[in-house]
Amino acid sequence: MSEPLLFDKIDLHLIRVLHTVLTERSVSRAAVRLGMHQPAVSASLKRLRALSQDPLLVRSGTGMVPTEVALRMVEPAASILRAADGLFSGARGFDPAQARHRFRVAASDYIDPLFLPQLVAQIKAGAPLCQIDIVPLTASSDYRLQLALGEVDLVIGNWPTPPEDLHMAPLFSDEVVSLVSNRHPAVRRGWDADAWLAAEHVAPTPLHPGARGVIDDFLDQCGLQRNIMARCPHFGLIPAMVASTLLVLTTGRQYCERYLDRLPVTILDCPIAFPPMRYYQLWHERTHASASVRWLRDCGRSVALSLQPAESPA
Repeated sequence: MSEPLLFDKIDLHLIRVLHTVLTERSVSRAAVRLGMHQPAVSASLKRLRALSQDPLLVRSGTGMVPTEVALRMVEPAASILRAADGLFSGARGFDPAQARHRFRVAASDYIDPLFLPQLVAQIKAGAPLCQIDIVPLTASSDYRLQLALGEVDLVIGNWPTPPEDLHMAPLFSDEVVSLVSNRHPAVRRGWDADAWLAAEHVAPTPLHPGARGVIDDFLDQCGLQRNIMARCPHFGLIPAMVASTLLVLTTGRQYCERYLDRLPVTILDCPIAFPPMRYYQLWHERTHASASVRWLRDCGRSVALSLQPAESPA
């Protein structure tokens, strides 16, 4: 097949299907993400297989995996989609009221439990026709790669030192405190550093192998180690665990305060002087000048400011 003829058979939508199917590794999940019917995605995949003369996705166990040829196609496909987005968004600008954009935000659930609901509400109020995907930050996710490939537009979380290869803007900082059950002995007796370290702690599952988190990183720098007796990948479930046990959760005050009226829990000051927790927005160079992602970042900053106590600077 000659090059002009091959080029005539490829359109931007087909490239989008290719990238989505390969990154999702599932026709059904790709269909949901693309807002298409599964038979239509299957038909596009059949065309892509004919054009590439490669199966692209093959079965492995109960799932599908990309072939070697397919893996080499992921970044070029992402690059084409980024270029197209920049070409047309730069020409027409970004009108939130009329835009039909899909925003993808990867976020840690360590942040204030009101943050993501209010972020979604603000996006929908300003850009009612836009779609929003909230992507979890998990031990298996590589947010740097997701940003580079265009799979997410923005990452929100807290790190002791944010990655230097990404753009960053602070959202807010928060005092580190401990959340305990109302019946925890420390509520009556108080505690010193030794008692706090010896208490039974619950901590989030690390986001990647070898990660310790901001609390344990700081303790390690001080030559200290706390007694972690439980870990959970779902941060939003930990306050309920604390309420029914003697486990201690140490995190930001703003996060803990959201549960005082909902659970039998108390906030105690930490006897160890932790630095404040700092939360950031991170984005890739590819979207730095994007009008739509700049608008999204402004939404994140606006929500963070609205959630801060009046006496606490953002």
